[in-house]
Amino acid sequence: MKADIVEDVLESPVAPEVVAAIPPLVDLDAHIVEPPHLWESRLPARLREAGPRIVHAPAGEVRLVGSGYVESPGTTGPDAAWWVYEDRWTSLKRYVAAAGVPADEVSMKPITFEDMRPGCWQPAERLADMDLNGVQAQLCFPNYPRFCGQIFLRGTDRELALLSVQVYNDWMVEEWCGPSGARLIPLCIVPLWDVELAAAEVRRNAARGVRAVAFSEIPAYLGLPGLHGGYWDPFFAACEETSTVVCMHIGSGTKTPQTSDDAPEAVAATIIFGNSAASLADYLFSGVLHRFPGLKLMYAEAQIGWIPYVLDRADDVWHTHRGWAHGQVNCPELPSTYYRRQVYSCFFKDPVGVGLIDQVGLDNVVFETDYPHQDSTWPHSREAAASQFGHLGPAAIEKIARGNAIRLLGLDLPAV
Repeated sequence: MKADIVEDVLESPVAPEVVAAIPPLVDLDAHIVEPPHLWESRLPARLREAGPRIVHAPAGEVRLVGSGYVESPGTTGPDAAWWVYEDRWTSLKRYVAAAGVPADEVSMKPITFEDMRPGCWQPAERLADMDLNGVQAQLCFPNYPRFCGQIFLRGTDRELALLSVQVYNDWMVEEWCGPSGARLIPLCIVPLWDVELAAAEVRRNAARGVRAVAFSEIPAYLGLPGLHGGYWDPFFAACEETSTVVCMHIGSGTKTPQTSDDAPEAVAATIIFGNSAASLADYLFSGVLHRFPGLKLMYAEAQIGWIPYVLDRADDVWHTHRGWAHGQVNCPELPSTYYRRQVYSCFFKDPVGVGLIDQVGLDNVVFETDYPHQDSTWPHSREAAASQFGHLGPAAIEKIARGNAIRLLGLDLPAV
């Protein structure tokens, strides 16, 4: 029987021959649950007590402080796994490791590593789960450090924070991806608090074959400079120079859209793509894509149905409001021109967007599975792909399922 979450995607059963026409997928948005030893095994001994480490303690309370949540462990009940970094405690929760778990049992409940599928955090088991799902290669975003490593931005010890970023990247390249035969695609993070250090980290990792870096879709939400003043140009220059793709996951600005304090989480989950829409407008009018014509952006888990309207609106604003909106100051060409040339977006549950594929751009989309999150279509991602774009011609199917991703990241994968 198909998982409930896949039944939500499939409006009707997909014929076996349609599924068979979907080639092995190249998945550009999955996630890692970082293993307990990651930082403790690599940080200098003098920093291990302050650096990220796993501590087992009972589940405790969660408090809203400002715009974020602060957790603390309890004193009774079964132990859960907690990440501790400096004085900040973060429990490992069921919803980030939901593969194989019935939807009704997925919650914010703290768990241990033994409570999750091994493929969530063990590379060999991840490859097995990819085989089960028809995935040839996969790019994985961080979990505990957040989607662009922003947890280290909050660190008070900058030496420890920088080393923690570098340790994560070393582990990503050497342990997570290294033994996989190029099936696990490295994605690095950078020290967000210093643009020159960020550029240096891009170049350090590019020298060993990394072609993707996680970045915030709206850095100003993290208290960092926005895109319009040129602050990030050294980072973008390093990415363009090394053909490193800037990968921005929904939620990588930490702040998510919400309508009111009493609205249920379902509201935020529905409109979260709004940050990606705002980010795209930022890039289109900032001049970044004009100054760096070789730079490539990728939006992860943003879906694609919203893109045609944003492009149409941006082009109209650029033309109609040219006398006062300053849209042409840094953007001498139509905004949609930059999008067609330089921007990609991931989807895995967007039949509406596929219906608009000519306006979205067949060459601008890539596929994903979101493993092991609750939203994931695992282990039936090829069926989900077939139900959404299996009616297209073979060339279009190949582009969406794998070809665009291979070209975007310059992947060297065996032909299928």
